Amino acid sequence: MRPMLIAKPGGRPAADRRDGAAAVLRAVLHGGPLARTSIIKETGLSAAAVSRHAAELSAMGLVCEPPEPVHSPRPGRPRIPLDIETAHHAAAGVHIAARRLTFSLTDLRGRVIASERVPRRPHHSTVLHDIAARLPGFLRRHANGRSVLGLGVVTGGWVDPRAGILVENAALGWRDVPLRHALQPLVGLPVHVEGHARALARAELLFGAVGGGDLLHLFVGNAVDAAITTGGALLQGRGYGAGGVAHLPVPESAESCPCGRRGCLQATVSDRAVARRAVAGGVIPRPDLPLLLRAAGDGDARAVELCRARLRFLARAVRPMLDVLRPDALVLTEAVTRHLPQLLPELTRELDGAGDVVRVGSFGTDTLAVAAGAPVLAAVYQDPLGLRTAGRGR
Repeated sequence: MRPMLIAKPGGRPAADRRDGAAAVLRAVLHGGPLARTSIIKETGLSAAAVSRHAAELSAMGLVCEPPEPVHSPRPGRPRIPLDIETAHHAAAGVHIAARRLTFSLTDLRGRVIASERVPRRPHHSTVLHDIAARLPGFLRRHANGRSVLGLGVVTGGWVDPRAGILVENAALGWRDVPLRHALQPLVGLPVHVEGHARALARAELLFGAVGGGDLLHLFVGNAVDAAITTGGALLQGRGYGAGGVAHLPVPESAESCPCGRRGCLQATVSDRAVARRAVAGGVIPRPDLPLLLRAAGDGDARAVELCRARLRFLARAVRPMLDVLRPDALVLTEAVTRHLPQLLPELTRELDGAGDVVRVGSFGTDTLAVAAGAPVLAAVYQDPLGLRTAGRGR
């Protein structure tokens, strides 16, 4: 099997060579299997540069020449296409949510090879210990000889990916947690830290059905976050704080927020807030959103109305953002529209003329698993030559 690839700690290739290899790899990702002539046209690189980068990427186990189809050969020199190699490497990830950890392993096309969920303990130190303790067994069960390129650590709230720090996640009650510094020595892999809305926006750009362009990606769970992409790049903001929508005001909401105000978006539409309202109304016996969704799916009118109200509140809060940003698409990742897609018109009607840009996230029930691995894969596609061979991961 091919060796593991990890990020170089020192020098990097020259920018033009690095960017050329990345352009070839992304062209193959989006169009593969793709002939070299098509790669030249797609990237604007010379034939010699494409050949050189193709050889480098093939030697690293990132691209391959797929088996030729059985057909009569055409006259002239055969065109041997390139495709993404999915058999040699994988990205590990863990998504930290309010109630559970989701471990995942994804291939280089962002497809989930395996995922497992376990309960999350309250304190961040015990959670990081659990991740380090459980990851080797998870990889032994599922990697099947693939080398592991790194570990993505993804959660909600304000995350600084450059420093590898979770600045604040109110849903977890965590502040200033040095995720990379704490985990990297324990797991023996490069650790890539990201907020889940930005991780999913990266995954949409690389692997999703929505495509590129200018996107507003909205994630609604126990944490409520957004990510903004323009020209295929993420808007980071000061201190990597762009997309912090948890405290947007929601018209007609009187829900109290830990920040001291009333009517904040996260306090109004989060999974936890909606489930609590359902308990208070006698719809479900305990605050658990899946119970509410099951009741709504079974036709409970009170449960359906709570789900509709969540979508209405959400639309009212984000409508000003759509007016300002004018994105090509509002990509929505949240549980109501995933489990009850017939309710999506409740949101689009509330958005009035902007409703036609709404798209449901591409990854369905694999959303958290894909998000977890996305920071690792984004690093590969941004700088494939910034990887070096090393011993096989755990």
